[in-house]
Order: sequence, then C-alpha cells, then structure tokens
Amino acid sequence: MTRRSSFMPHLLRVVLTSLLALVACLSQSVAQARHHSKIFGGYFEEWGINYGGYNIADLQKNGVADELTHLIYAFGNVTPTSPPACAIADPVAAYQNSAVPSVSGKAYAAPLYGNFGALQQLKGLHPNLKVLISLGGQAGNVAGFVTAAGSAAGRAALASSCISLFVKGNIAAGVTAPGLFDGFNIDWEFPGPADKENFTALLKEFRTQLNALSKTTGRKYVLTFDSPASPKKYINIDLKSAAAQVDFLTIDGYDYAAAEEKQTNESSSLYDTASDPVYADDRYIDATVKAYLKAGVPAAKYTMGFPLYAVGWTGVPNVNHGLYQSGAGPAPVLLTDGSGLCPNPDKTNASPGCDTILTAGFATYSTIENLANKYGYAAWYDSARIGATLYNPATGTFYTYDNPAAVVAKTAYIRKHKLGGAYVWALNDDDPKASLTKAIAAGLK
Repeated sequence: MTRRSSFMPHLLRVVLTSLLALVACLSQSVAQARHHSKIFGGYFEEWGINYGGYNIADLQKNGVADELTHLIYAFGNVTPTSPPACAIADPVAAYQNSAVPSVSGKAYAAPLYGNFGALQQLKGLHPNLKVLISLGGQAGNVAGFVTAAGSAAGRAALASSCISLFVKGNIAAGVTAPGLFDGFNIDWEFPGPADKENFTALLKEFRTQLNALSKTTGRKYVLTFDSPASPKKYINIDLKSAAAQVDFLTIDGYDYAAAEEKQTNESSSLYDTASDPVYADDRYIDATVKAYLKAGVPAAKYTMGFPLYAVGWTGVPNVNHGLYQSGAGPAPVLLTDGSGLCPNPDKTNASPGCDTILTAGFATYSTIENLANKYGYAAWYDSARIGATLYNPATGTFYTYDNPAAVVAKTAYIRKHKLGGAYVWALNDDDPKASLTKAIAAGLK
C-alpha cells in the first residue's frame, strides 16, 4: 500500500503535466494561427547596416520579428553570365562582417558572420518566421533576368544556382549555411513585352526545382514575385499564369506619384477623386487591386505594399495644402530630427544625422514623424483618398506618406476584400519603435 500510494500521485503529476503541456502547445498553435492569419512581410535592405546602422538585431530588439510572417532580404544579384547565376551583392555585409550586433546575445560562429549569421540567430528565436531572398531589385540585374529567362537551359541554370547558394547555403568556399533562406522573392523590375512568356516560364522552373528539393528535405519552400502597380508595367506579365506558380505576390502599393514629376500628388492613396488631375490613370491602390483580381490573381495571393517613407517636392505654392500643385523638383534631404537640411547627402560620405535614405525627394517615416506640425509643417489627412500629407508654406515643401489613420483604413480594406495580407518597404525606414510597422500588423489581425 505504501509503494502504491507514493506511485499514484507521481503518475498523476506526470499525466497532468503532460496534459498541461499539450494544452499549452495547442493554445500556442491556435494563437499563432490567429496571429498569422494574414501574410505580413517586411523588406530588409542589406545596405541599411551602413549609414543607417539598422541591423537584423533591431528586428528582435524592437519586436518586429514577433509580427512578421516573412522577412524579405534585399537583394541577391542575378548575373548575365554563361550560364546565368545568382551572386551575393555585398559579401562583407552578407557574411563577413564580424562587427554586426548579435541577435541572441551569443557570439557568431566562424566563418559565418554578418547579416547571414544574424539571420540564423533570428530564425532560431522565431522558428515560424520564413526568410526569403529577394533577387534583382536593382537596374543592374535586368540583363541577368532577360538572359536567364530567354532559354530553358538558362532558366534551369539560374534556378539551380540560386537554390544552391541561398537555400542549400553554399555561400562561399568553406562557408555554408544550410536552410538559411526558405525561398525566393523574384524582383525583376520589370519584364518587357518580349519577356512575358519567359517570366512565367522562369517562375515555373523555380517552382519545379524547389518542389523537387522538398521531396528530399521534407520542407516547404516559398516562391513569390514582386509586381508593379503601373498598368504600363504589369501588362508585360501574364498575371494569372504567373500567380499560379507562386505562393503570393508582393504588389507595389506606392510610388503612384514621383518627385521627378512636375505636379504634386498622393503617392500611395487607396482611392481617387475627380479632383485628381490624373484621375483617369488608375494611380491608386483600389484600381490596382481590381485590375489584378480581374486578371485572375486570387485575392488570397495579393499582398499590398505599404511605404515606410514619404515622397516630397520643393517649390510648391501655398494652395490646397500643397496638393495637386506645381513643384520645382524633389525635396532636399533633411536632417532626421527635422530641424533642417542635410549639409552633405552624398551616399559615400554623408554628413552625420541625415535622413538615412540620403536621396532627394524621399524621407523616412522616422524623419516625417519629427516634422508633423513642427518646424512650420502642417499635417493634413485626405479621408476621401486615404493619404497623409505635410506642407510647409515658408519653404514650399510638400510630402505625401502613410500615417496611422491611413494604415487603419488600408488594413480594413485588406480584411474586407479578403486579400492575402501586406508587406512594408522597408523596415529600416520606420521609427526606432517600429510604430507604423506594428500598426499594420495590428490592423491585419
């Protein structure tokens, strides 16, 4: 009796502990499913670690890694060699820089350092986070895509090279990182008329080779492609056929207006109004969504792009909050605290304290936050079109951007139309607390 009485409580404790663990596991799974019911991606700029000092570790520090379903690393290169191949754009930033801050607090294991070492640590802390490498993105990669996609042999060679380098992790001689990336975001900016069929064929080749790899590893690999908002550009993509090859599309929801144009406008509005001088050009998100769905892209594969930056003009007259007015040119680069202009915005040797995009006509959301209703800027929100603007009549400077109110409206639109989710360009443009990124994540739930 004594032995039985001591054994039974122990057995009950074991059973109870196991049941509690199972319930906790199921609860966590349900919570994660609810949390990740929509896709939420974020682009990380490889070069952002330089002047901007934004590192993978910041995604852990500011909590963004808890919100993302997909982290998209920009960019991997596509070279027009024979045969076509993938290449690392900046080896120092990617895997050689031993000074990159640790994500987990542990030292990096040689010989893998840099952003890739940080990504390994981040994935260890967030096993459900999918990390993709975005291929292309920059003008220099267009020739590589055209060459590779132009023949069956070229397509097969490129897909094989990219999978070996980034998914299988054959980074360099003596440097390996198996499973570092979970797939690809093809960012061909953008296919021409002669590339329409080849683009779909290239995606199909990537999908075929990734599926073949899945049979040996048991892992599911992600394939996506970035797609433009302009009808003049997406007309060269067979949207229905291309969408059938991928898990989802990252569809631009920004740059509907550019500072190089001679008239100010909203660069990322959800809707349009008849007062817009380019009303007939479908330069707003709702028009893009409808065009893609009409073309046969499933709503569940449509992810809407959110800009974490503003577009700005200078020389804008004091009429209608600066909206729909003539502009003399792109707004100059600001100091990030909003107090004045960057003395030297040269990207190779910029003055300290400047807006980290370091490009006339643009400003990060982090900088824009510091301007709202300060330094002579007046904030205005267009509730009809869904867009925010800032205007300084003294300097004639006008900015268009997304603010928290625009985020609420846009994420409500995503839920209403049952779109797949959203993504941001780019994570390092948000404020240090990632306020706008977290607002988007909250709106998707």
